[in-house]
Amino acid sequence: MLWWAVLAGFVVLVHTAPFRFVLDHEPASVWHMPTTGIPTVYLTFDDGPNPTATPALLDTLAVHDVKATFFIIDRHVTETTAPIVRRAFDEGHAVALHSHTRWLMLKSPRGFVETLDAAAARMEALTGYAPCRAFRPHGGNRSIPMLIGASRAGYRVVGWGWMLWDVNPFGRRTADAIVPRILERVSDGDIIVIHDGHHADPRADRRYAIDTVDRLIPALRAKGYRFGTVCPRG
Repeated sequence: MLWWAVLAGFVVLVHTAPFRFVLDHEPASVWHMPTTGIPTVYLTFDDGPNPTATPALLDTLAVHDVKATFFIIDRHVTETTAPIVRRAFDEGHAVALHSHTRWLMLKSPRGFVETLDAAAARMEALTGYAPCRAFRPHGGNRSIPMLIGASRAGYRVVGWGWMLWDVNPFGRRTADAIVPRILERVSDGDIIVIHDGHHADPRADRRYAIDTVDRLIPALRAKGYRFGTVCPRG
């Protein structure tokens, strides 16, 4: 009996880790996009909108003619930052939901969906656009009730590829550290995550993210990749 309890606890806790595991199944959980015959990667950005970084990031994406997916934190969307989110929609990017907290893991399936629906309604009221039905949990931390709620309500819980993130546990986040690591590991259908914001600081310094994207896009194109969004528009 003890072994079953240990195994059950392991299965639950491992889903707080930032990689795909046994209960992550399509379509409720997506950690790698389907391949299409044309090598494609998916740039995604977390924790915005950030008035000190997101506009410059949108400028950089426009220069390179690339569409991406922005995972937006509800409480960072205000009357002041709503135009930034509206611009992302207007320029053809996908906009989805994110969270500043891990506490959503503890909600019931219904409570989880109600939280997302409320955030979506608020975004639409402030920007004139509703986000697509995709959600990225804080730190990738998800729970069985979260996945059940997502499946029932038509949301997708979106993760990312292994080591295809901008976190650098051994030093500062810089383009010099991030770009080579991503280029070495990326493959067709991979989801890349970069932070244009911060879950606690809505005006965090994210200049490294703009530099990273400006260098990463041409390098990925040189390797034959095109760019997609996790929830295509239109």
